[in-house]
Amino acid sequence: MEQEMMTFKPLSLRPHWLQFSINQLHWLLLCLIVFTVYFYATEFLFRDIFLYVGIFLLLYLLYQVAYLARMEYIVTSDQIIYLHGVISHSTDYMELYRVIDYQQHRSLMQQITGLKTVVIYSGDRNTPVMNIIGMKEDMDVVQEIRKRVEYNKTLKHIYEITNRM
Repeated sequence: MEQEMMTFKPLSLRPHWLQFSINQLHWLLLCLIVFTVYFYATEFLFRDIFLYVGIFLLLYLLYQVAYLARMEYIVTSDQIIYLHGVISHSTDYMELYRVIDYQQHRSLMQQITGLKTVVIYSGDRNTPVMNIIGMKEDMDVVQEIRKRVEYNKTLKHIYEITNRM
């Protein structure tokens, strides 16, 4: 029987910018407190230390913004490519025919902001778990990936054997 060839357009996924606020909320608040103390505690003996700590926190937060901005998940017809990094850029690959299971997770802050994390489990040695963070709640990422996974498993004649009771 001839396998019908399907073509899938590459799907580019980037974390929503609100994910930065969720990930770094405690550091943002600490940075705000440190600079507030620096600007309003003019008689404080160790005032300059607050300036240096604030600058360090600000640089850390800028790095985290750049890291999130450079993060991208590309879902092709046969693999998921995860691009990340600022100073050194890394690329991780997950073959779709190796995907075993999916999960969607929403922390309290993600529920408030309408975001979610999609977790993909695979039999891949290098990338057994991939977290696709900061996806919009209404995007059906799992269903789109699942279609491609099922197609690849059928194309490569891979069948799951389970031992259920």
